[in-house]
Amino acid sequence: MAPTDDTGQTAQQASPSGTTPSPRPPADAAAAPVVRMPRWLPRAMVLALALIAAFQLGSWAFHQLTGLLINILIAFFLALAIEPAVSRMAARGMRRGFATFLVFLGLMIATAGFVTLLGSMLAGQIIKMVEGFPQYLDSLIHWVNQTFHTELRRVDVQEGLLHSDWLRKYAQNSAAGVLDVSAQVLGGLFQLLTVTLFSFYFAADGPRLRRAICSVLPPARQAEVLRAWEIAVDKTGGYLYSRGLMALISGIAHYVLLQALGVPYAPVLGVWVGLVSQFIPTIGTYLAGALPMLIAFTVNPWYAVWVLVFVVIYQQFENYMLQPKLTSKTVDIHPAVAFGSVIAGTALLGAVGALIAIPAVATLQAFLGAYVKRYAVTDDPRVHGHRGRGPGGPGLLTRARRLWARPPETRASEEGGGS
Repeated sequence: MAPTDDTGQTAQQASPSGTTPSPRPPADAAAAPVVRMPRWLPRAMVLALALIAAFQLGSWAFHQLTGLLINILIAFFLALAIEPAVSRMAARGMRRGFATFLVFLGLMIATAGFVTLLGSMLAGQIIKMVEGFPQYLDSLIHWVNQTFHTELRRVDVQEGLLHSDWLRKYAQNSAAGVLDVSAQVLGGLFQLLTVTLFSFYFAADGPRLRRAICSVLPPARQAEVLRAWEIAVDKTGGYLYSRGLMALISGIAHYVLLQALGVPYAPVLGVWVGLVSQFIPTIGTYLAGALPMLIAFTVNPWYAVWVLVFVVIYQQFENYMLQPKLTSKTVDIHPAVAFGSVIAGTALLGAVGALIAIPAVATLQAFLGAYVKRYAVTDDPRVHGHRGRGPGGPGLLTRARRLWARPPETRASEEGGGS
């Protein structure tokens, strides 16, 4: 029988190898729990860091590709605009790619012809202004001398301008900014080429693109995508139709003014104002009005003031009267919604957002309208804008009218009985 100690525990014998076992830990140390890291915590930390890194990478990539995404968006809406013409030509047996090429060729020829005509006209007017600048300066100096009783001379004014610090600094800044202007021109040409290529592919391969999108969707979703596509084509076409109509009205109005003032090239200037003011958002109005003012200044400086006043007045008329009514008829959205969508699009995407905001909102409104359940409106006078009679009976004004409509004898008897 093995010997035991005082506590009743059996004494451990020495091991055969001669080593003694390690002493047992104290009772309080054995009772303390061992704190271990949960197995899921390292994986959760790695997953959280991976998600943060992916978010940062996606945000950086999105900011870097914002320009490309905006160009693709413009190209998509341009393809929607020419979709009816391409589809009509393809339905007559023409290959879709060749039909798209013909449409783009017609647009490029019209644009090049208009720019060439406008450039030649503008160059001629600039030469005319440079040649007649001494006469304009003489007339201005004569008016200043008569009005303010001064003794200015053209030679003194010219020498002061040539030797002024402002002109020297302007020449230095202009020379330094030639490279920046060249870079901006090249960037604009590259963006134009990008938009043209993407819009060509979208229009030429429209059916293939729709099939590719529908191939990853169930049949019910495919019908919704195709319906949204057709709505976008109709609304974009209606928006361009309304813009073209407003361009025609604006061009005719400005042509009448310029012709009445005797400004040369009035038809070309009218076309310029109509197209630029309608199809270049935000700054299109100012660009459109600057050129007629410049040409009118060569005829008479006061004519430039009249053109400026007319441009401002007509712009207000177009913004608050003409554009909301035409947009509500062609795109089928409320004028207030159209105005608000333009403001929201400008805040989000700038000039591009202002251009595509109305067709985008019209498409979304028409698509979501099929999923909104509508009910019959109750026949209540308040629905039609008429206030009903309150629970307390007729109003004070109605009772006064009824009392006044009674004969005088009846009113006197009622007043006497009341007293």
